[in-house]
Amino acid sequence: MRTPTLGSGLLALVLTAAVFVPGAQADPADPDTPSVSDVRAARDRASVAKTKVQVVQEKLAAAAADLETASVRAAKATEAWNGARWAAQQARTAQRVAEAASVRADQTMALQKVDYRDAVITAEAMGLELSAVGAFISADGMEALVERSAAIDHVQAMFNQQRNEFIAAADDAEKAEKVASAAAVRADRAAADARVARDEAQDAARTAAATTARIERRKAQLVRTLARLQGVSVTLAARRQAALEEERRAARVAARPTPVRDATPTPEPKDPDPKPADPGPAPAPSNGAQAAIAFARAQLGEPYRWGASGPNAWDCSGLTAEAWAAGGKSLPHYSVAQYDVSTPISGGQLRPGDLVFWGEGSNPGSIYHVALYVGNGQIIHAPRTGRPVTQESLHYWRTPDFYARP
Repeated sequence: MRTPTLGSGLLALVLTAAVFVPGAQADPADPDTPSVSDVRAARDRASVAKTKVQVVQEKLAAAAADLETASVRAAKATEAWNGARWAAQQARTAQRVAEAASVRADQTMALQKVDYRDAVITAEAMGLELSAVGAFISADGMEALVERSAAIDHVQAMFNQQRNEFIAAADDAEKAEKVASAAAVRADRAAADARVARDEAQDAARTAAATTARIERRKAQLVRTLARLQGVSVTLAARRQAALEEERRAARVAARPTPVRDATPTPEPKDPDPKPADPGPAPAPSNGAQAAIAFARAQLGEPYRWGASGPNAWDCSGLTAEAWAAGGKSLPHYSVAQYDVSTPISGGQLRPGDLVFWGEGSNPGSIYHVALYVGNGQIIHAPRTGRPVTQESLHYWRTPDFYARP
């Protein structure tokens, strides 16, 4: 007897079997009539096929989770480098300021040195070294003595003032030199830290790129397997899988409570989960918001590259910094600092042009991804290695952790 195959034949076989009473035998006169064992075998094969589909879908879900993990790790490394680079820039700026202050202090001390020298010469010319008796002996009468004493007192006061000002200027110059030297040490240390962070970000980016390529290949293979098991085209199987992943993502977002974050950027708190605070009234949206959005839209489709801020490639904070530069506001190329220099708002206060951030916990110092809100529940951002600048749902991944208005 012919054994039916999976696909449409299997469906027809199972439907045909439904009209038979359990235990009935096949009609020997009709060789195409399935027997009970045929039906049972077909059902078993259908069950096996369904199980295989579930296994493939579970593998696809695991691959998506692995991809997300690799992307987050790379994003953290990239923003750590952006942060270290920003800190090095700040340290160099502080060094330049301190060195300029040291130069000014040296110049002031040099001027005070000249004035002090002149005061010494004047004091010696007025005979400040004479004793009181000598002054009386050399005085031409009491009137001359009084006049001379007044002059001596005046010169003495001027001498003391110049001496004190010189000493103060010398102290200032010494302190300024120490501050400049310390600033130079800090700047050198920050530069070294930035180099280490750069190397770590580069390694993480390479790993993420390799992981992304490997996982994407694996997902493509699994989708092809899924298409074969379901008896549909690869395109349809991929579309169905994308819809399934979107449903799962939406379910995760719906199940996750929306936290209210601290409004004021603070150092790492002693309490790992401090009580949230209401950010209060939000400032009016900036006039540059539309210009920032227009700039970001013009970059759609351009590739992600860690540490990049254009003109043809971007990372997350590089894109938002340049977008808002087009809007007339300067933001650091570092997501944590972008939050720090902006005004915290709540999710309910979002307006086009605002920034949305993802991090860990309730401390803004944990931020590692930023996007530009463009309205209607949409954002524009540079997502990760392997994904170009794109516009998509605010909840494309999970609910943002922080919101701010530049």
